[in-house]
Amino acid sequence: MNRLMNYLRGSVKLTVAGAFPERFLNLCAQHRVTFWNLTVEDPHTLTLCVTRKDSRKARRLAQQVMCTVERDKSAGLPWFLCRFRRRHALVAGLCLSVAAVLILSQFVLTIDVSGNETVPTAVILSELRRQGVKPGAYGPGLDLRNIRQEVLLDVPDLAWMAINLHGTRAEVLVREKLPVPEVLDTSVPTHVVASATGIITHIQPMAGQPLFKAGDTVLEGEVVISGIIDIQEPQYSEADMGTEVVRARGKVWARTWRTLTAEIPLTAQVKTYTGETKVRHSLNLLGHRVNFYGNSGIPMEEYDKITTVRVLTLPGGREMPLSLSTESYRGYTTAEAALNTGAAEDLLKTHLEKRLQNLIGEDGQVLRTDYTAKCTGNLLTVTLLAECSEQIGREVTFPGTVGRYPSGNSGES
Repeated sequence: MNRLMNYLRGSVKLTVAGAFPERFLNLCAQHRVTFWNLTVEDPHTLTLCVTRKDSRKARRLAQQVMCTVERDKSAGLPWFLCRFRRRHALVAGLCLSVAAVLILSQFVLTIDVSGNETVPTAVILSELRRQGVKPGAYGPGLDLRNIRQEVLLDVPDLAWMAINLHGTRAEVLVREKLPVPEVLDTSVPTHVVASATGIITHIQPMAGQPLFKAGDTVLEGEVVISGIIDIQEPQYSEADMGTEVVRARGKVWARTWRTLTAEIPLTAQVKTYTGETKVRHSLNLLGHRVNFYGNSGIPMEEYDKITTVRVLTLPGGREMPLSLSTESYRGYTTAEAALNTGAAEDLLKTHLEKRLQNLIGEDGQVLRTDYTAKCTGNLLTVTLLAECSEQIGREVTFPGTVGRYPSGNSGES
């Protein structure tokens, strides 16, 4: 610790020679001149170190006892800085560097968002930018409390947010709202109808009266589970208890047959690169783009554009708001060329399989598929015949009111 303090305030090594150098030491002690590293060279000569501040006082005290003083060496931070007294440009650069560090540390350079799972980070950053929290923003001038409230109002899926400034880094912590459970409105009367024609394999009614059973054939649009239920009369009673209108619910599994068709031309426009290229560079600093290509345009009519962005990344993976963009343009011409029939057919088959899976849903299962392909002129047509097992029950509302009705009134109007 003493060595550090001596370095900061500077030190001078002196050689004192005289008839009675010990008197010099006594005067130093009386006038509170701090010295250390005392070495006696001979009865009339000694060396010691004093602080830069006390070096002149030590010379005056040595003259009082008729001793000579020579400075052997100077060390410490003040002497180091004195070397740059006449280097004005270097001093100005040092001052500007220190000022830049002190000033730029008050600005936001990076924003880290954590805690979100369903809300995209881009949505949160976009809203923060709209409220003024962006790279280049002056940190002490941000009203973080008001910004947090505005973001929570504009992004309804967020339940909580905290914004913490750590120097040039803004840390944004969020918590998302829990999903609201779906509440089934049982006051709306519905039927469960078939969304496709097929043979019923299984019915799972949860509310309502089934009108079909396993093994029956049902047409698209027919009511499978009715929302109008006949109330059973007590045993040996001849009275008609009427009907009850409910919201019919349930699942209807059936074997279905789907026919899907897709077409594609057997010729297409193919690119041929001409070899003409053009490269443009731009710099993005704190959200501001600086173009290095001026107002130069693209001399090619048809071209491919490839953009490469290199972001300045510090050790540890922290990205800074400084990036260099390189845009490469490659010119090409187009000409009509024939497609490979086999590849075109495989492409249509893949497309039809995706369409079929979307139709039958995630729970559906494809039991068997057959493909037919036909070329008509310049057009290739592929037809898919598929046997599937899927859930075809769909709820459909009908006019009426949920409740019990006497005989002769089914609840429909």
